[in-house]
Amino acid sequence: MTASLLAAVDLGSNSFRLEIGRVESNRVVPIDTWKETLRFGAGVDAEGYLDAESCARAIAALARFGERLRGFRPEQVRAVGTNALRVARNAAEFLPLAERALGFPIEIVAGREEARLIYAGVSHTLPDSGDPRLIVDIGGGSTEFILGRGFEPELMESVPIGCVGHSFRHFPEGRFSAKAFSRADLAARSLIEGVVDEFSSHRWQAAFGSSGTARALAEILEKNAWSDEGITRPGLTALRQFLIQAGDLKSLLASGLLALKTERAPVLAGGLVIMEVLMDELGIGQILPAGGAMRLGVLYDLLGRSEHSDLRETTVRRVNQRYGVDAAQARRVSEFATALLTQLEPRTGEHTHQRLRWAASWHEIGRAIAHDDYHKHGSYVLEHADLPGFSTGEQRVIGQLVLGQRGSLKKVRGLVDDQRWRGALCALRLAVIFAHARRELALPPLSLRGGKGLRLSLPATWLEEHPLTAYLLEGEAASWRGEGVDFRLDGAAA
Repeated sequence: MTASLLAAVDLGSNSFRLEIGRVESNRVVPIDTWKETLRFGAGVDAEGYLDAESCARAIAALARFGERLRGFRPEQVRAVGTNALRVARNAAEFLPLAERALGFPIEIVAGREEARLIYAGVSHTLPDSGDPRLIVDIGGGSTEFILGRGFEPELMESVPIGCVGHSFRHFPEGRFSAKAFSRADLAARSLIEGVVDEFSSHRWQAAFGSSGTARALAEILEKNAWSDEGITRPGLTALRQFLIQAGDLKSLLASGLLALKTERAPVLAGGLVIMEVLMDELGIGQILPAGGAMRLGVLYDLLGRSEHSDLRETTVRRVNQRYGVDAAQARRVSEFATALLTQLEPRTGEHTHQRLRWAASWHEIGRAIAHDDYHKHGSYVLEHADLPGFSTGEQRVIGQLVLGQRGSLKKVRGLVDDQRWRGALCALRLAVIFAHARRELALPPLSLRGGKGLRLSLPATWLEEHPLTAYLLEGEAASWRGEGVDFRLDGAAA
């Protein structure tokens, strides 16, 4: 992919960002960036719903991003949503509109996956070092903590506290007081104290801060002579006193505070408190600002996928090892399922085939928990585990496919009704049936066709020689017919 372009879209709780990079000798060189400060996270109301105004502003911004991305292929672009979309109860209604405006799929990533992407971006901007280092990223709706060496993260955590929510919750209408800061302190400590033992100062050699809050604080402290370099605890104390003395946002903007950007001012106090608390709790003396952050991490993730080093494939292998999956059976089911899907839906793209392969590879991980209802146990694990490289949407679809591999189709009615996934579900269920004997099986010529219904054709003689398989296939056809899908099994003995 020499001289090719990759693009990352970050739907953050504070701002939406588009970053375009060019691939040069296995490196990503950022060449263009676009930022829109939307305070998206502030649009989540007390009941957990994104309000209409915030959604409209977000969709308008994504349409502008989409114009810039015209001509990009799907494999060149990855768009990710973070905390605001993780917590919004109406995210499922917002996403189709947002994807239509952008022109590309949008993935919601879990907190630890966000942390992994942040580390991937930051580590490519720091000097190479084998020493352990801490990365903290105070975003609009969450704060990520990552401990790692070189390019490899070793420990990741995400805490649901960010500069947007903390500012609007504890400093309403932009009013600053000692009492408000005290309340904000207590709230931040109650969340951050849970990661103290894992990320305390004896475990790393240097601490870095990525994203807007860290860079803004470092610049303000340095420009106003409150710090010689980076973020220090005495410098933050001086800034806090300055805000309290200013009293409110309007006065702060008129105060002449050096390096304060108008767009950062409304969320400065919340970010300041979070930074103070995490430095106190983790015993950090100095935090240096770092470049990179999640957008660059997304670009490097895309680069890895394009060069056949997809982290998701590594995750599949590691999870199977952890849960003691029968590798031969997983391979059989995966091969059967993908071959059946190719027959059923010849035009189905790699996106669907990938998810079907992963579901087939993982279809038995629930057996490590219990043999009974193993498909239910496996589905729960896949939908809720931290799976590096996977978005929450990918995990949900894979989990539902695993849940639907056997038994009633009612529990996965959403997949049955969704033309994008019905074929994959059918292929997986049939593959599980054909592989039920758990041994290599030479299948006869068969035909699986779709359309208004489903039609599976097999030689009658083969079905007569395999009465158990024939029985299971007849039951499968009945299951689909019970959900209103005409499934015909041709060749069955009378």
